[in-house]
Amino acid sequence: MTKTSPRAETRRPVGVRPPAPGPTLTSVPPHAVTGEPLGAVQRAGALPPDTAPVRVGAFLLSAQFPGQSHGEVLERTVRATVEAERAGLDSVWLAEHHFVPYGVCPNAATLAALLLGRTRRIGIGTAVSVLSTSHPVTLGEQAALLHLTSGGRFTLGVGRGGPWIDLDVFGSGVGAFENGFPERLDLLLRWLRGSRVGADGPQFSFPEVAVVPQATESPRRPGLGSWLGLDEPTGPVLFPRQRQDADGLGEELTSAGRPVAGPPVVVACTSPGGVRLAAERGLPMLLGMHSGDDDKLRMLELYRTAWLAAGRGEEQLRRVTRQHVAAGVAQVEDRASTARATLLNAMPGWFEHGLGAHRTVDGRERKMRDPHQYTELLCDLHAVGTPRQCADRLLATAERTGIRRFALLAEGSGDREATLHNIARLGSEVLPQLG
Repeated sequence: MTKTSPRAETRRPVGVRPPAPGPTLTSVPPHAVTGEPLGAVQRAGALPPDTAPVRVGAFLLSAQFPGQSHGEVLERTVRATVEAERAGLDSVWLAEHHFVPYGVCPNAATLAALLLGRTRRIGIGTAVSVLSTSHPVTLGEQAALLHLTSGGRFTLGVGRGGPWIDLDVFGSGVGAFENGFPERLDLLLRWLRGSRVGADGPQFSFPEVAVVPQATESPRRPGLGSWLGLDEPTGPVLFPRQRQDADGLGEELTSAGRPVAGPPVVVACTSPGGVRLAAERGLPMLLGMHSGDDDKLRMLELYRTAWLAAGRGEEQLRRVTRQHVAAGVAQVEDRASTARATLLNAMPGWFEHGLGAHRTVDGRERKMRDPHQYTELLCDLHAVGTPRQCADRLLATAERTGIRRFALLAEGSGDREATLHNIARLGSEVLPQLG
């Protein structure tokens, strides 16, 4: 049984019950990772407590709220990233979308390159780069380039995306989405880990070629003075609050439990098949905003079953569990009611305006969540409220699930200055309460 720490218990917000004893990630039937609904999984206990630090990043979708220009949205993303570094956050995560105002960044790796150049300490990751519409070698070359030139600050998050018209526009076809993701992921990983790579698969076939540049080379890390900004001609010295420069942090593991060389890779998981794929390849998961703690626990159970079936051990599992990333929402205000009102005034219109613009590749029917109800759900699930309530929500999730890394949507107000202020409060008022 998981024991709730007195520290977390005393800070739990009024109206939020202490988390129920969590399940052990054991005894999951094999069929649970082969396509059965997640609700069919039976649970019975929890992972041992973990003392690893809770790490908070900003999730930036480059969301276009009604009435905003594309340039205005992208400028807000750049400013928010610089503010996240100044505030001491661990990371910034960038999304990519095509042809919809839900997010106006079409290539997260390209934007990451710009932001790595604008910052010195903070980690930059993609959440996600869509493999169904990208050539794995092209994405691998980009990731290697960013890894080597940023001193190892880049993390590549990948996912299969959706059944959107993008598949027709970029020529990959619906098959790349429905059954092509494993081949694409494996080719990407071979490129990031190797020196020469060829392919002979149904989607990609080419003779062996040299990998240039090689992601397996150690990135050149800046000296201490550069890392702290002491070699800059002007500007304040910013001491990092969260970012750590530890070997292997965020990287997938070999079967022997050693970190894999190259940029860390995480996989967006929204289904049992995706969970199994990530576990079999030793990669951490990125879990979506719609997932509550119970959903996270079910995904972790499925992951553990597939992990052990692949011949990996419990200590390795504990280590990789620290590298899973949970996406969420953060809105910090003096009153919880104000935080909720801020999001409820802005996000439903963005959801209706942005998600409603998606077109399916083959005319298949799609169902869209009610925008207002979905915003209410996100407010209930995530760090929305006073600084203390936000910290308690993050600590409760970390305590119950073992997940220690968060990518929090900070631009839910839709306003640039409000977004920057929200990120600043995350750094100055929430982070210090996370220990």
